[in-house]
Amino acid sequence: MTKQMSARAVALTALDRVRQNGSYSNLQLNQLLVKHQLSDSDRRLATRIVYGVLQHQITLEYWLQPFVKGKKLDSWVETLLLMSIYQYHYLERVPDWAVTNESIELAKNWGNQGIRKFVTGVLHAILRQGLTSFDEITDFVERLSIKASVPKWIVQELVNQYGTDQAEQILASINEPAHVVVRVNTAVSDLATVREELRTAGVEFRESEVAPNALVITSGSVIGSPLFARGAITIQDESAMLAVDSMDVQPGDRVLDACAAPGGKTVQIAERLDQDSGGMVDTLDIHEHKTRLIQKNADRMHVADRVSTHTLDARKVADQFTDESFDKILVDAPCSGMGLLRRKPEIRYTKRLADSVNLHQIQKSILNAVAPKVKKGGIITYSTCTILKQENDQTVQEFLADHPDFTLLKTTTTRKLKDDRNSATLTILPSDYGSDGFFISSLQRNL
Repeated sequence: MTKQMSARAVALTALDRVRQNGSYSNLQLNQLLVKHQLSDSDRRLATRIVYGVLQHQITLEYWLQPFVKGKKLDSWVETLLLMSIYQYHYLERVPDWAVTNESIELAKNWGNQGIRKFVTGVLHAILRQGLTSFDEITDFVERLSIKASVPKWIVQELVNQYGTDQAEQILASINEPAHVVVRVNTAVSDLATVREELRTAGVEFRESEVAPNALVITSGSVIGSPLFARGAITIQDESAMLAVDSMDVQPGDRVLDACAAPGGKTVQIAERLDQDSGGMVDTLDIHEHKTRLIQKNADRMHVADRVSTHTLDARKVADQFTDESFDKILVDAPCSGMGLLRRKPEIRYTKRLADSVNLHQIQKSILNAVAPKVKKGGIITYSTCTILKQENDQTVQEFLADHPDFTLLKTTTTRKLKDDRNSATLTILPSDYGSDGFFISSLQRNL
């Protein structure tokens, strides 16, 4: 390998580490992009290949199999071939010859003449014969699994819980590109000011139909902008804004954010509080380094005077706080993350159904622990970033069965999302608005 990597060499290195070792794709890719100073266009190409291959891995493996016929391949060789198929099929603006030439060059640099010849033969056969149709898969769940590149157990759960039509819509939507969304920090700025500064900087955007004070970025970068640096905006998905949006936080409220790291919802709560009126949000996380992240977030957003951080397992909340201490409690619970498949493609391959069942038990134990800490008439907002019902409605119903002193209220949002639904809880599917999947419920302690 040459010292200065090409975009495809960076992508191959990152992908092989992720696929072999279960490394986090964003960490591996960012580390390599910092080390190898690629042009902006090459950075974009490397990034798109890494996330694209992870997103479509099962599909790509299905397409590759007829050309390798079960042959045992070195990990990096298989990754290189999957990368090549991804580019052939999904990157329409990249010419096939460019993909073929550089893939063969990588095979030569990383391996030997035998591997180079093998890769050359496979790539030429793919271009000559084309890719296998999904129509050859007779089993519906298997076909949907391979087409959407989602493990069969997830497909089966979605079909069981939402029906075939809605499951297909969800699975089609999760392979669409994820949007970058900014939320305006109303503690230091306002929507009109942010709009104007973004336009001046040449950043294009549209208004969010999901959440207030939110803009969906359609062109340009905001991470390195002065707006971001001074805490006037933060990056947060539209659906993730809805839990706090539904809480109706008042300036003088004392709020507990029970599962707070890295603090995105904490600062959203804090923006609405007034310290002079007694407003304060206490945050919990089990890990000290994550507690520091919450504090760092609060500092950047200029709301640290309204945030008190605690390194504490939410299930041990009684060790720190007396009963009826809080007007409102947010439990944004640990979950399987199945609403984030568009944004974090590799989690689809690492999660198992047993994980969801175990998380359901943890969620219940957190709710049980915090229940006495909310005042009579106060509300616990229970939310997750999953769309699996065993972690959502089932958790809520089992909590209510064990706590007759709580009532389930209908969750409402500023934009009145899905207000015509029959359920009191609110589930946002990835296919509803192109945002992350999310679940929110509102549990009021009876007077």
